[in-house]
Amino acid sequence: MTSIIASGIALTACSVAPQFNLPPAQPPQTQTQTQTEAPTSTRPTDDGVLPAVITQAKSRWIPVRWADLPGFEDDKLFEAWNAWLKNCERPGSTFGPLCADARRLSIATEVEQRAWMLARLQPYRVESTQGSADGLLTSYFEPLLKASRLSGNGYDVPLYKTPAGLGSRKPWFSRQEIDTLPEAQAALRGREIAYLADPIDTLLLHIQGSGRLSITEPNGAQRIIRVAFAGTNDQPYRSVNQWLLTQGVTKINPWPDATKAWAAQNPQRVQQLLWSNPRYVFFREEALTDLNAAFGPKGAQGVPLTPGRSIAVDPGSIPYGTPVWLASRGVAGNLQKLVFAQDTGSAIVGAVRADYFAGTGPEAGEYAAKFNQPLRLWVLWPK
Repeated sequence: MTSIIASGIALTACSVAPQFNLPPAQPPQTQTQTQTEAPTSTRPTDDGVLPAVITQAKSRWIPVRWADLPGFEDDKLFEAWNAWLKNCERPGSTFGPLCADARRLSIATEVEQRAWMLARLQPYRVESTQGSADGLLTSYFEPLLKASRLSGNGYDVPLYKTPAGLGSRKPWFSRQEIDTLPEAQAALRGREIAYLADPIDTLLLHIQGSGRLSITEPNGAQRIIRVAFAGTNDQPYRSVNQWLLTQGVTKINPWPDATKAWAAQNPQRVQQLLWSNPRYVFFREEALTDLNAAFGPKGAQGVPLTPGRSIAVDPGSIPYGTPVWLASRGVAGNLQKLVFAQDTGSAIVGAVRADYFAGTGPEAGEYAAKFNQPLRLWVLWPK
């Protein structure tokens, strides 16, 4: 997806990570320490010498025992295996050697899947370079919006393909300039994919980075298409929620309903609200088949996102394609589960920072809007 915020609900990107309420992170055990959980006869033992700390550009990985992963015995691993199979479409050199086993295990029992993970992977707790294991989890989703192929009848807000010569001018025209300058408008003429009715919905689509459109074709036919992230104007992203706060607005959530309510009360200021964010996103149209409709858009890794099992990360902390154990508690719920680092975004920055892909449509949007809660992460790296 690789959008402005990972697509994700960038409106919370400036939030401060709240205090985590899981047990405090423990230092890695030594070979002589007692295990907290006795291995069963069907499991490989987990009492060997721990490997060395791994240092990434923006994080340190501290080796730990599998027993240190909260909820590892309780996750329904079979629900994560579709994400693992998608991972194997572009696994990279590190995880490619595991893909034959991953495909074979797609029809295995959870006991067999869990035992294989213990045998082939080593968990590492992700920390900042300063040693903090606490971070922040937000969420994003794929909107489903009504649109028209032609302008008119209330559908007047365009979605554009990338303009010709986009890379020859950096940054390209700002959002305000795109709306007002003849030169910018001329460059986009004929590049319209579709038209939406609501400028706030259009901004939401720009923020999420992709979405599905229930589109009316010129002949009146209805169908569902996907518009995927294709590029930006290279202008800085500015949160419209932060702008609303500077205007004295105190209720900015849930997004986008609160923003729409403000816009309805202040129609003369809607353009000012939109222009407060100079970043503009361009899209490409993708057909939806029965097969890919069950998944989200492609993330930065280049594979389709799996609802509830894909996250956006800072690739300077966690490489794309890495299986990750995620633990988070908050208003959105208690998450302790296997996910995969398959996307990124400009607001997803730091060692322990993730954006959780919630799925498609309004219910996923309502769920995603609840996320702004503490986070811990463990990468699962081949032995």
